[in-house]
This record gives sequence, C-alpha cells and structure tokens, in this order.
Amino acid sequence: MHYKNLLRISAGVLVITLISTVVFAQTENPEETIIRGQNDVRLMTIPISIFTARELEEKRAQEFLEAGYLAVKEDEDQQTILSIRSVSNTPLSLAILVQDDLGSGVNLHLKDLGRFIRELPDGSKVMVAYLRAGTIQIRQKFTTDLEKAAGSLRIVSGSGAAAPRNPYDGVIDALKRFDGIPHGRRAILLLSDGLDVSNGFADSSPSQSNDLNRAILKAQRRGVAIYSFYSSATYTETGNSILINNGQGSLKKISDETGGRAFFQGTFTPVSYAPFFRDLNMALNRQFALTFLSTHMKKGYHKLDVYSTNPAVKIEHPKGYYYRKQRF
Repeated sequence: MHYKNLLRISAGVLVITLISTVVFAQTENPEETIIRGQNDVRLMTIPISIFTARELEEKRAQEFLEAGYLAVKEDEDQQTILSIRSVSNTPLSLAILVQDDLGSGVNLHLKDLGRFIRELPDGSKVMVAYLRAGTIQIRQKFTTDLEKAAGSLRIVSGSGAAAPRNPYDGVIDALKRFDGIPHGRRAILLLSDGLDVSNGFADSSPSQSNDLNRAILKAQRRGVAIYSFYSSATYTETGNSILINNGQGSLKKISDETGGRAFFQGTFTPVSYAPFFRDLNMALNRQFALTFLSTHMKKGYHKLDVYSTNPAVKIEHPKGYYYRKQRF
C-alpha cells in the first residue's frame, strides 16, 4: 500500500493514515507495539531522513520536497505505512563519544562541538564520554543542561596507551545508557578512526569485526542512529592506507546500517569540522519518524528497505532490526 506525500519541511507534523478497531499490547521496546487480532501484527517506528540529490550536492535544504510514493519492504515483503511525522524540532537524546587516542588536531574542534551541543533543540539530553583502552569514561551523564554537557568536553590524551582495541565496545556500552531514556529521537555522534584491531591488523576489515556487528544490532534494536566523524588515531596517523580504509569502511557500515551517516575528509583529521556539522545539521533537520505495520512475528533479524517512486529522492534509514518476541 502506497501513500503520496508532499513534505513541507517547515511543517511540524505530517500524519498519513491511522488504522482503526485494533487492540494494542505494549512491548518492552517503546517503538514496537503488538496488535492483537485474528493474526498478530506489529507496529514498528523507525527513524528516516529524506533528501533530494540536489540538496545533497548543494549542501542546502530546499523549502519543499516532493517525496512521491513512499514504500517499506521488510524481508522483501511490502508493508503498510501508517504515518510519517516530522521530528526535526523535537528534543534529541544524543551520546557524544570521543576516541581518546585521536590525534591532537581534534582538540582544535572542541569549540565547534560545544557550539553544536548548545544549539540542540530545547529539552534535548546529551551524554559525553571518551573511549579508552578497555573502558568508557563518562564525563557527563545524560542531561538537559546543554551548557553543562558542552563544558564537560576535554582535550583528548592523544596517547597510544589510551587506544581502545576497537571503538565498538564503547559504543555498545553507551547504547545501554539509552535504556533509561524515554523513547524518541536517539543518536550517537562518534568521533573515531573506526579501526578494530581486536583480531590483529591483518583482520581489521569491517567484515571481520564481531563487535562492530554487535553494535549495529544493538543500535537498531534501540532505534539509535549513529553518525560518525572520521579522525586519525594511533594506528591510522601513520598513513597506512589499508588501516585507514578499514577504519573508514567500518564507520560507514555502522552509520549506514543504523540510519545515520559517516563523514570523511581525506585520510587524516580534517582541518575544520564545520562542513561536517553543517551536513549533520541538515541530516537531523530532515529526520522523520515512519510507522508501519509489520507482518513478521518471528524473532530474529529483519531486513528493511524504504524507498520512493521519485528517483531524485534519497532516504537514509536503518537497514534492519532485531526482533525479540515478547510474552504476555
């Protein structure tokens, strides 16, 4: 079933259709509702971002976006879209994770990062943490005091002794912190080189990282989009192209699979994060919550594809999620 939608970006909410005569049973996942009837089905809500190719090329949002007919496929089966609502101006729960062995050049960008935190929508909750060898150092728990969160940023140690075996252990730890946060817009901003050397340098590719895949599944389960800024660190500052490609490939994978985006500017820490924050703000301002009717009740991983009939439209969305069947 398709719905044609004209999305006005300045509009607060866009609701398409609602179903009637259903009985709801809440599950542990606030983004997921079981509908009791002759055949059980589920309501699923996922974050999506909608752009046109022109916007992405010009780095500038258009006032109107003709999205055409939007459709959702789950495990290759067409699903029914119930609603799409804009969430760009709603509060955001954001965990900022900084790899502590990044090159010292990243310290020059802390001012821009602090400004980004302070300019988040009112009511947003922010956590700040640093990823170190085997640990995650929480500098600030989730707080709505954006000034306090921005003030908790510190310079990175830049020391190889602080290098984590991979950043995804820390991502997994941070994802657990979302469990006590009311559901809504959720995201992680990861400043990292993305490299996982848990299995050695020879096996540092995205396909070899078990922790990377675990982090993706846990983020999808919690509805957390992961945005990543690439910066070089202990093992990637040497300019080794294989390690850099593996690290950037891992960041791209975790961002693409969770509905976020990975930002790169060459193979080293960028001179300025300003272009990254400009593009990130555009992505966050084009976020929508899409609710659809899922007909798949089996536990396990379910693949997702969200697309438009308008070939000029690009939709960023989680590539799937893991469903745990609930008992009542």
